[in-house]
Amino acid sequence: MVLVSELKEGSAIQFEGKQYKILEIVRHAGSGQMHGFVELKMKDLRFGHVADKRFKQTDRVATVDLVRRPMEYLYHDTDNYVFMDPDSYEQFPVPNSSVGDTAKFLKEGSIMTVELIDEEPIGVQFPKVVELKVRVTGPGVRDGQDNTMKSATLENDTEILVPQFIETGDVIRVDTEKVKYVDRVSIKKS
Repeated sequence: MVLVSELKEGSAIQFEGKQYKILEIVRHAGSGQMHGFVELKMKDLRFGHVADKRFKQTDRVATVDLVRRPMEYLYHDTDNYVFMDPDSYEQFPVPNSSVGDTAKFLKEGSIMTVELIDEEPIGVQFPKVVELKVRVTGPGVRDGQDNTMKSATLENDTEILVPQFIETGDVIRVDTEKVKYVDRVSIKKS
């Protein structure tokens, strides 16, 4: 058992018979007659539901050992994303609900960090930024406005806004949380 005030984002806890991953922690100091409290934004590891819960700073919860291992993404079937441990070649199916919307950034052969509890995969940690190739974009409009954006379709079929100078074939960095253009990695080779 650990004090709620000592928890860190990304850790896993057992609460009310369920296992949760801590997504966000907000500490309120309190003042006057109001005591301080800790607000946790938690994700249910089995069903993927997100909940906010307030705790007293002196409340205790049971922690769960969350193991993180790098694994290679292999393929997707109807219910799971399948990853392989590069050392043992053992395959781990991760449920669709545990991967969520960021699944569109998975590329076959890419190495991701898979989170496991008791050797059961419960989630995937995505990098903050990924590199993707621009599959299709229109020609840039040079009208003196350098900050004008245009639409581009990436190799994973995600459509985002990019600056005018980005062309088809360029490799760009994309923020996986905000699904936004970050910068250009390389220019296409003719």
